Amino acid sequence: MTETSQTSPEPLLKLEGISKSFPGVRALRDVSLSLERGEIHALLGENGAGKSTIIKIMGGIQSQDEGQIFLNGKECHFSSYRDAISAGIGIVFQEFSLIPELDAVDNIFLGREMRNALGFSRKNEMTRIAQGIFERLGVKTRFDVPVARLSVAEQQFVEIAKALSLDVQVLILDEPTATLTPTEAELLFNVMRQLRDQGIGIFFVSHHLEEIFEICDRITVLRDGAHVGVLKTADCTMDHLVEKMVGRKIESTFPPKPALQTAERILEAENIRFASNGHPNSFYLRKGEILGFAGLVGSGRTETALALIGALPCPGKRVRIEGREVSMGNPAQALHHGIGILPESRKTEGLILGFSIRDNISINNLPQYTRPIGTIDTAREKRKTQELMSAVHIKAPSDETTVVSLSGGNQQKVVIARWLNRRSKILIFDEPTRGIDVGAKAEIYTLMRNLTAEGYAIIMISSELPEVVGMCDRVAVFSHGVITAVLEGDAISSEEVMRHATASVKKSAVDALSA
Repeated sequence: MTETSQTSPEPLLKLEGISKSFPGVRALRDVSLSLERGEIHALLGENGAGKSTIIKIMGGIQSQDEGQIFLNGKECHFSSYRDAISAGIGIVFQEFSLIPELDAVDNIFLGREMRNALGFSRKNEMTRIAQGIFERLGVKTRFDVPVARLSVAEQQFVEIAKALSLDVQVLILDEPTATLTPTEAELLFNVMRQLRDQGIGIFFVSHHLEEIFEICDRITVLRDGAHVGVLKTADCTMDHLVEKMVGRKIESTFPPKPALQTAERILEAENIRFASNGHPNSFYLRKGEILGFAGLVGSGRTETALALIGALPCPGKRVRIEGREVSMGNPAQALHHGIGILPESRKTEGLILGFSIRDNISINNLPQYTRPIGTIDTAREKRKTQELMSAVHIKAPSDETTVVSLSGGNQQKVVIARWLNRRSKILIFDEPTRGIDVGAKAEIYTLMRNLTAEGYAIIMISSELPEVVGMCDRVAVFSHGVITAVLEGDAISSEEVMRHATASVKKSAVDALSA
């Protein structure tokens, strides 16, 4: 009896020898990877490792310098994103691509609207299809308002629904859980499992490594633009994965906390509310400490910080800095009094994307470079910018590189460098490590601790419980707009934070703070 040789079926998607260069940067070097039918495949690497570039090449947004792409065994050449969509490749980007003024249905069917023989929109039919997709997702949203009025999480699900409406074979999810609550993330994972069971191949990008172990079958790791390994999730550990990503062992993600000290209060805030009928909150911040604002999405963490600096109206508030009462009716006044903010949405609120790194770091700090005759000392500005880029480890060809071309983590570091340049005494970091890889997170955590050692005071707003527990000296826990507890020392634990974040509001913020 003779044996019949059997060949393995072709992968659903295969990339061979992909290379890509930009001026001064080799983004990808001979990268090969594959995606099987019915597989959830993680694409991991530090910021700048090449993940965004390989995604854009798969989606036809950029073209490779070298290499080939095969879909269902046939070589493909994508000259545009529309070509990739037509072939069955859909992408949910980390940064939303929605039209804020349009509703969810119009966003989902944008560019491929259903019309009758007379050319009129078949909105009812499109709405019915959109409702079916959301039922499949297991979530609800409003179809009668512009997406600008939806929550960030709702907008994320509109993006996912748009991709699912394309009847894709390959679905690429770039940081889809970054703005989702754990419950919403689990809904998404259930949908991903359903799609996998239907034979769809999914590339999943996430900096939350615990998610990778929960949902993914295989892992491809990129480092410095090169492919460094393919791992079966079941066969690797967290430590091994981190070492593959960064090329070294990270002994501890969080730097040690300093011994508890009774430092003087640099900031005291009373009667902070972000709704006219909302509950007033009061809190204080000591020099050299990190005060966490924790709670579920929508609990009022960010809104309280914005009300503090005057970005949201807050009649009747009282703010003292170093014991002196100050007026803080708008962010400019807050900046004048030494408060800087790293906003939750760095691209829309923290950066001018078309400007260079130097311009973004200097924009709030030009007086320090201005000569008596009114001109800018560009040489001094350039030296200071390069010094700050080195201090926060911004990876870029030069200080003249435009911010839009940087990875998400490097963009975040540019905002941090701006406030270091300003030497603001009080820093508000809203989701400081969102969209940042594990290696860069450790750098930012160390940077934050170095700042507090120099006397800076930090309010850190975060949705990541390990980050809250590992970094904060005290934690103000929010629920339904109210500070329900302030935890300190050994009382700071994931269990305690969640217990107070999900508890009914029974006592005032002042009572909680004095407890």
